[in-house]
Amino acid sequence: MSLYEIFRAVFTNLRANKFRVFLTALGIIVGSLTIILVVGIGRGSQASVEEQFAKLNAGTIYVMPSQGSTSRVALEPEDLLLIKDNAPSVAAATISVNGKASVSFYQSAYDSSVIGVLDDFQPLNNIVMTYGEFIRYGDSESKNRTAVLGSDLAELLFEGDASMAVGSTITIANRRFEVIGVMQRLGDATQGVNIDESVLIPYETAVKYVVGSDVKPRITALASDVDQVQGAINEIRSILYTQYGSDASDFQVRDAGSRLVVAQDSARTMSILLVSIAVIVLVVGGIGIMNVLFVSIKERTKEIGILKALGAKRRDILLQFLIESMLISTAGGLIGIALGFVAMPLMAYIEIRTIPSIYGNVLALFFSIATGTFFGYYPALKAASLRPIEALSYE
Repeated sequence: MSLYEIFRAVFTNLRANKFRVFLTALGIIVGSLTIILVVGIGRGSQASVEEQFAKLNAGTIYVMPSQGSTSRVALEPEDLLLIKDNAPSVAAATISVNGKASVSFYQSAYDSSVIGVLDDFQPLNNIVMTYGEFIRYGDSESKNRTAVLGSDLAELLFEGDASMAVGSTITIANRRFEVIGVMQRLGDATQGVNIDESVLIPYETAVKYVVGSDVKPRITALASDVDQVQGAINEIRSILYTQYGSDASDFQVRDAGSRLVVAQDSARTMSILLVSIAVIVLVVGGIGIMNVLFVSIKERTKEIGILKALGAKRRDILLQFLIESMLISTAGGLIGIALGFVAMPLMAYIEIRTIPSIYGNVLALFFSIATGTFFGYYPALKAASLRPIEALSYE
């Protein structure tokens, strides 16, 4: 048989069994669509992680109370001075304290994070002002009641017009504060606090009027160089040990770079898990192809016998069934890719970020064809191995 005759026989059989072919391809369609969505979700997750940490310097180091610590030991402004003076690998450092309080402007009131900061908190956290200015030098010492709003909080308090915030008076924990600035959207939950939904006030003002002295502060430091991060961490730990002795274990010292690596690894692991699930779906689809081909072989046993009696070679029968399997799986893969273009935008409605990619489409098509080839080969081999006499006498 020529290749043309083989393809003509394949298409004739596919046209004669359209509904069966569709049901056979359904598993491949679902599997390839799943792979495309999984790759898109994985890329979206990794992009979100990178965006969240993009504004954090890789050399940033956080010093904070250990989770679950019951010690009464807390960081003090004096510790900040010790780190600045005795840690040569630290280029800059600042102290902050945060708590919760009611923030209101006329009828608008929200329970928000209130962060007490010094003026050098801004450069260490890459904060850019949209309107007005940041906490000024001397505001903390003077315990001034000034406030800087996160972008989201400003939108909420001033009903979408954050430009009206500067110069206005808001109430924080039943005390009046003047808004001197609105920050540009940061998009990162720094140290577990979303600055975009927070209000920043001078450090000493926060301790005295809002959060109280029982809340434990934290120190943010910046290594002089990315290569000096570990050295800076060791210096900070040594200073804390000198200052607090065994109680120094109640503090944890972490760098932003390790947080990014952990977040990226988590996103990558989730992507691999989801791809594995998609491959399982394809395998199930492949098993469906195998079952349908076995049924088809039984139905066409006499036809195979006639073809062999007329001179068709074993290779011709093998190719006929294998091409049929590959065409079904390829068509399923292409339909899955087409559905992927429709499904990607719909994911935004359920707040799942996806990023389309050629890689995802190619991967889906590759696995679809590979599945059809792998699971179609054995039935095709069985068909090609039929003896003409047995095939012609099959009932």
